[in-house]
Amino acid sequence: MKQQKPKRRRKRFLNLWGMSLISISLILVMLGMLSLLLIHARHLSEYVREKIGFTLVLQDNLKTIEIVRLQKVLNATDYVKSTQYIDKTTAAKALTEELGEDFTGFLGYNPLFASLDVKLYAPYTANDSLKILEQQFLKYPQVTEVYYQKNLVTLINKNAKKISLLLLVLSALLIFIFFGLINNTIRVLIHSKRFIINTMQMVGAEKGFIRKPFLKSSIILGTIGALIANGILFAGIYTYKKELSGLISLNDIHIPLLVSGIVLGLGILLSFLSTWSALNKFLRLKFDELFY
Repeated sequence: MKQQKPKRRRKRFLNLWGMSLISISLILVMLGMLSLLLIHARHLSEYVREKIGFTLVLQDNLKTIEIVRLQKVLNATDYVKSTQYIDKTTAAKALTEELGEDFTGFLGYNPLFASLDVKLYAPYTANDSLKILEQQFLKYPQVTEVYYQKNLVTLINKNAKKISLLLLVLSALLIFIFFGLINNTIRVLIHSKRFIINTMQMVGAEKGFIRKPFLKSSIILGTIGALIANGILFAGIYTYKKELSGLISLNDIHIPLLVSGIVLGLGILLSFLSTWSALNKFLRLKFDELFY
């Protein structure tokens, strides 16, 4: 009987440890999915904002060398992502397709000018930056007019800020909830060892000495849970990569590494903090209070 009780207690503890590991792993999977959402939401916002650009109307009868020189100057700047030259003929064809009829035949000539479509990097697409860049582009002698959709730019920037704020609030709330779930999971695990903690206190063990093995176990638990979570997360992404190809960039190796690091860091940190918090509670309890 005496040998069966320790075995039963050990089996019960291992079951608790296994359930805690499964719970932490599943929570970390959700945290990993949240991280992917946040990272790709920022990338999506940048992608949309980088579609914002200027149309630089060029002087008529410019030489090819002057146009090429202007493109090289613009491409060399920190704020221009790309430039595309559109000649008069191409512009006329595009407008004809849009209108559904050949306006050049009606007018007898092509009234359009050659232009450059200039796309900017996301940090330079704020309203104030665009106004400054508009004046900067007008200083080039090859440019006669500058156009960009001001109302669309304002709408995109406003919506991007609202969505970013909403995602931050949602993320903070979910992290708080996930921390609470991990905290409760580890509290149950430490609760099964409360009498051992009390016995160690009775024989004069210091709090630091008592905490050390539990904190070490929490780091191991968080690490294993994070590794399992990363395995589940990326196995799921690989399985459904075709369905997720439009939402998640699978070609950029930095994103999987970043998400793996976030999951590992949160797994260790949340397990450590939860264990520290639970231990402090049980270290303050008296012997009579251990039975409640």
